Amino acid sequence: MEQLSFFAEAGQSRGLPTELLKYLPGFIDAQTSDALLKKLISDTPWKQSTQKLWDKMYLTPRLTCWYGETERTAGTLPWTPELLYIKSLVEPLAAIKFNSVLLNYYRDGNDSVAWHSDKESIMGSQPVIASVSFGQVRNFDIRNKANHKEHYSIKLEHGSFLLMKAGLQENWEHRIAKSVKPMKPRVNLTFRLII
Repeated sequence: MEQLSFFAEAGQSRGLPTELLKYLPGFIDAQTSDALLKKLISDTPWKQSTQKLWDKMYLTPRLTCWYGETERTAGTLPWTPELLYIKSLVEPLAAIKFNSVLLNYYRDGNDSVAWHSDKESIMGSQPVIASVSFGQVRNFDIRNKANHKEHYSIKLEHGSFLLMKAGLQENWEHRIAKSVKPMKPRVNLTFRLII
């Protein structure tokens, strides 16, 4: 079933809560972003996981892979030079030393992630997540858990940076919706501190 975006088609929503989000387009230049996208798609051992929903198992509509400090989490792969390079760029902006990163590969407009919050206990009570996107521009939609009428959208551009600050995961949900429009591949990296 298609997930329609109810946000503006161009740019960012007005009134974006900057106390919870920081967005930087052009964080990594286009040429470097092109090379990183190609390398990440070709060299990452992507997996498609399953999730339980209403007593049925479903394939997640995207591919994923975890990297980081392998002693922290089982199944985590060791850092690659490319990931360490990106990590070195995001850590000064986030003011956090991250120890893991989740890579998501959206192959086309059918790949998505449903409304959710990243509130796993392994990240502490006020997680900060730094996100870098490569490839196809996709809308990052957020909505207030208590009032779905309060919602915003950011177009995550090729080579862009998004910081999800402390407090966002507790009171807000986010998603990347499916699209009926033709979409090229996109890779998104979310750097996290696993406690």
